[in-house]
Amino acid sequence: MASAAAMNKAKIAKRVIEVLEFFDEEHREATVMDIVRRYKRPQSSTSELLTSLVDLGLLYKDPYSRSYTLTPRAALLGSYFQPDIVRDGRLTTLIDRLQAQTGLGIAVFGMVGLNTQIFTWRSGTRRIPSGRSEGISGGMQERLTDSAAGWLLLSSVSQPRRDGMVRRLNSEGDEERKFVFADMSTRLDACHERGYAVGPLGYEANADLCAVLLPGQPENRPMALAFVYDAAERVDTSALVQCLQYAVQRCGEQTAHGGVAMVQPFPSAA
Repeated sequence: MASAAAMNKAKIAKRVIEVLEFFDEEHREATVMDIVRRYKRPQSSTSELLTSLVDLGLLYKDPYSRSYTLTPRAALLGSYFQPDIVRDGRLTTLIDRLQAQTGLGIAVFGMVGLNTQIFTWRSGTRRIPSGRSEGISGGMQERLTDSAAGWLLLSSVSQPRRDGMVRRLNSEGDEERKFVFADMSTRLDACHERGYAVGPLGYEANADLCAVLLPGQPENRPMALAFVYDAAERVDTSALVQCLQYAVQRCGEQTAHGGVAMVQPFPSAA
């Protein structure tokens, strides 16, 4: 059994990540109470945590508004060891352009154990219905077999490891999340052959997605880029897939300082 000290350290680590993930295009600054309300944390310990993050150079504190913002150190921490597309900013630029072009939500997904995680989330102009009060946000995790992005990530895993992961997900899942192994294998084979996936977002959201794999990622560390949209919306999924495929191809070809346009317009897609 884990000791109380170890459990406390784990809680602190989780709360640090929560603070960093709070900041997005809708929350460029935060007060102590913003963090308290979002994550239902004690005010005193939250204030102490934010002060510590200021001391560590991860947050700025405005002396007048008493609000906090991220420092460049928060963005650069660990960036040296990331894939080139992340390190040199091409992925962020690509996300900006795709979101501005279509108005749709954009997400980057990665694989964490048997889960798919939203590595980063950029909301679109139209709000997506969600069963979670906080909506969709970076850091959320879902079982790989419960999301189309998860299917795509799983499809990149070599055999027999992939089958082992699928069997374990099925055996450990709740009864309502059970699936027929052969059907899931066929689905994953189709994703592998096509190189993209279209289907449910998961995460208790009434949303669908179109996703493609980002090229050149290390083995067993796949990432996928996706358009996310309300499941009730009528969108041209084939055009969205073409847009993503073209965009990631050009993004992969572009050098860190190149000026090549990465996104071809598909105005009928959204």
